[in-house]
Amino acid sequence: MKSTGVIRQLDSLGRIVLPIELRRTLNIQVKDEMEIYVESDKIILRKHTASCVFCGSTEGTREFKGMLVCDRCLKELTKAE
Repeated sequence: MKSTGVIRQLDSLGRIVLPIELRRTLNIQVKDEMEIYVESDKIILRKHTASCVFCGSTEGTREFKGMLVCDRCLKELTKAE
């Protein structure tokens, strides 16, 4: 993990501002969704990528009842009926 040398304070609502240089480097735009993970004592932010709820694939996904399902898993589901 590379340190940027930037330190930010949390505001009263627990928010921090990501520096513009970091957002530009990682192509993070206003309104982009971010995923938040915890690994031992680290908080990890990652730009959200929509993926299949079953296999995690990001290719060929479509929404079904509010969830994303890829074509491959959709075929498997229809075979199971």
